[in-house]
Amino acid sequence: MINKSSIFVSITLIFIVAASGVAVAYLYMVKYDKEKYSQELNERYSIVSRATLYRLLSQPINTEFEKELSVYKVELMKEGSFIKNVLQNGEVLQKISSRIGSSSIYFYEKNNYLLIESLNKKAILLYDKAFKPYRQQILYIRLIFGGIVAFLFIIYIWVLTKFRPIKKIKKEIDKFAKGDLNIDFHMDANDEISEVGNAFNHAVGEIKKLNNSRRLFLRNIMHELKTPITKGRISAEMLDDGKQKKRLISIFQRLESMLNEFIAIEQISVTGSHLNKRNYRVIDIIDEAIDISMAEMSNIEATVENDLNIEADFKLFSIAIKNMIDNAIKYSVDSKVHIFADADSIDFLSKGSKLPHELSYYIEPFTQGEQKSNGFGLGLYIVDNILVAHHMKLDYEYKNGYNIFKFNYV
Repeated sequence: MINKSSIFVSITLIFIVAASGVAVAYLYMVKYDKEKYSQELNERYSIVSRATLYRLLSQPINTEFEKELSVYKVELMKEGSFIKNVLQNGEVLQKISSRIGSSSIYFYEKNNYLLIESLNKKAILLYDKAFKPYRQQILYIRLIFGGIVAFLFIIYIWVLTKFRPIKKIKKEIDKFAKGDLNIDFHMDANDEISEVGNAFNHAVGEIKKLNNSRRLFLRNIMHELKTPITKGRISAEMLDDGKQKKRLISIFQRLESMLNEFIAIEQISVTGSHLNKRNYRVIDIIDEAIDISMAEMSNIEATVENDLNIEADFKLFSIAIKNMIDNAIKYSVDSKVHIFADADSIDFLSKGSKLPHELSYYIEPFTQGEQKSNGFGLGLYIVDNILVAHHMKLDYEYKNGYNIFKFNYV
C-alpha cells in the first residue's frame, strides 16, 4: 500500500504537476503558433491574390507576368491535366471573394495551390513554392518542450537518487528499534542526509560501547556477588538448627533471588534479543515459578486450562510468574494468590485493598507500594519488561475486593 505522506510520493507529485504544467503550456503554444501560422499564410495569400487579380484585369499572361509572380515565391501552373487533378481532387481550405474576383486555397499532395479567378473570366492556378506544412513548422516547439520535459525527468531521477539513502536509514533504524545493534549507516556523500546517517552511525557506535560496558559491569558484579553468597549459604547450613540459622538462610536465599533478578534484567535489556523461546506447557512454567518462589503450596491455588501451551523463554517467564506470586502473597490480607490461565490471559488474584496509584507507577524500577518491604522494588518492572519481550502486556483491575493482575496477549 502506498504511503500518501511519503516524501517520495510528494516529490513524484511535484514533478507530475510540473510536467503537466509543461504539457499545458505546450498545448497553448501549439494553438497560438498554429493560429499565427494560419494568419501569416492567409495574409500572404491575400497579398498575392490582390496583386494577381489586378494584373489579370489589366494585362495579358506573359513572361513578364510570370517573373513578377516569382517575387511572391509562386509559380504559374500550365499543365492542363495537372490543373484538372488539383481542382477535382484537392481539398479547398479557404475561398475569398472580392469585387474584382475570388481566390481559393487548395491543398493537394502536401502542397498548397492558389486558384485566382478575375471578373473578366480569367483564371490561373499558382503553386506555392514557399509553403511548408505546419508539422514542419512545429518541430522546433516540440524540440524545446521535449528538452524541458527531459530536463525535468533528469532532475526527478537525480532528486530521488539523493533521497534514496533515506530508505536505507529507515531500514537500519527499524533493525535498531528491534534491538539489533549490528547496523551500518556510514555514507560517503557530503549532503545533509549523509551527515544525518553518519551522525546516527556514530551514536549507535557509542551506544554499543555503553551497552557493552554496562553488560560487562553487571556480569562482573554478579560474578563477584555469587561467590560470597554461595559461601555464606554453605556456612549458614553448617550452623546448628535454630532461629538464627533460618534467618541467615532466608537472607542468603533472598540475596540469591535478587541476583537472579539482576541477571533477568541484564538478559531482557536488549528487548528480548537473547530470548530462548520454545513451546512449553503453562502448568510447567507455573510449577517452576512456585518452586523458585519457595512459597507454601497452601498459599497458592492454580487453575490452568487443559493442554494450554505458550511460546516463551522458560527461565524468564518463570521469573515473571514468580514475582507475581511473591507480590500477591506479600500484599494480600490472607497471604494467598489464585492463578487462572486460559487462551486469553494468565490472571493473578489476591484479596486486599485497591492500589492507590496507576499500574504505570508500579512498573517503574525501584518503586514499592505503601507498605515498605526489604526489596528493591524491581518485581513489577522485571515482569513488565519480560512481558514486553514476549509481546504481552501487563494489566491491572480491582474487582470484588481482589487485586487482579493479567498477562494479556497483544
